[in-house]
Parts: sequence; C-alpha cells; structure tokens
Amino acid sequence: MNPVSQTDKVGRIRTDLESLMGERMRLKANMGRSKIVEREGTLEATHPSLFIVKVEEKRERTARVSYSYVDVLTGTVELIHPESEESLLPWLN
Repeated sequence: MNPVSQTDKVGRIRTDLESLMGERMRLKANMGRSKIVEREGTLEATHPSLFIVKVEEKRERTARVSYSYVDVLTGTVELIHPESEESLLPWLN
C-alpha cells in the first residue's frame, strides 16, 4: 500500500473517533497467541497517535485502556457498536 494512503486512513480513523467522543463501544483486541480480549466502555479521549477508552471491570471498577489508530487500521483492534454489533468504522472493512 502507498504510505500516503496509510497516513490518510489513520487520519480518517482519528477524525471518525473524535466524532464518537463519549459514545459506548465494544473493543475486540487481538493480544497475540490466540488471546482475544473483549471489553465495553466509553471513548474518553483522542490524542495525536492514540485513543483512550474508559472500560468497566469487575466489581464496579473502571480502567482506562489506550490503543493506537494503527491498531485499528491493521485489524488488531475492532470497534463495534454494543447494541447493533456493527463496526463503528464500516468503511475500514
């Protein structure tokens, strides 16, 4: 792939996520070695190279997890609408 188009896609992912600020989402992250972690939370912040999601954990605790936009581009992290089960970035598929 052309490096310019990769940069454009990362920029579009960031822009799309900025418009989803405060929205609930389900994250499906491939952690390697056949380990896939699924969490549900709220998009809390976007930064130049990563975004932060506030997730609920056991016993009413919360945590913040961060992922890079490149993780989304490469498919390592999937962002899914919790009710409809559809991708939040359908143009990426």
